[in-house]
Amino acid sequence: MQHGDVTDREYTGTGIVVRYDVTRCRHVAECVRGAPEVFEPGRRPWILPDADPDAEHVADVVRRCPTGALHYQLAHGEPERPDPTTTVTAVPDGPLLVRGDLRLNGPDGPVAETRAALCRCGSSANKPFCDGSHERVGWRSDASTDEEPGCDRPHSESVVPPSAT
Repeated sequence: MQHGDVTDREYTGTGIVVRYDVTRCRHVAECVRGAPEVFEPGRRPWILPDADPDAEHVADVVRRCPTGALHYQLAHGEPERPDPTTTVTAVPDGPLLVRGDLRLNGPDGPVAETRAALCRCGSSANKPFCDGSHERVGWRSDASTDEEPGCDRPHSESVVPPSAT
């Protein structure tokens, strides 16, 4: 899903523009917990960036969104920066949550991202992104503990970028 598609909506405030891609939202609600005055699902429009006068705080809350459904651009032109270390977290019976300087292969070609929830079940209609199909099809991960089967690595681990080796 490229930014600018019909599912991608922009909410403009004085110091920040917040973009929301409805197809990528898994309703984790980090935004609602982090800035309930800005993100209120029952309200229309549901995002009011100026409800918090601190655009940097709104940006911090947007960065908590694990799926990449929310992104921002600060008014003074500073784009969202990726985390310096790429991390991958396998959600039990759910997607892979990936953060960092990402280059993903989407249906329309490469997509640059900072955060994404990636499909593990193979049933998503929005590949490579999770659309919640794992719940509909009853997909379950093999992991029954906090570690992947057959290895001693935890689900969440840092990935060293090739340039760092």
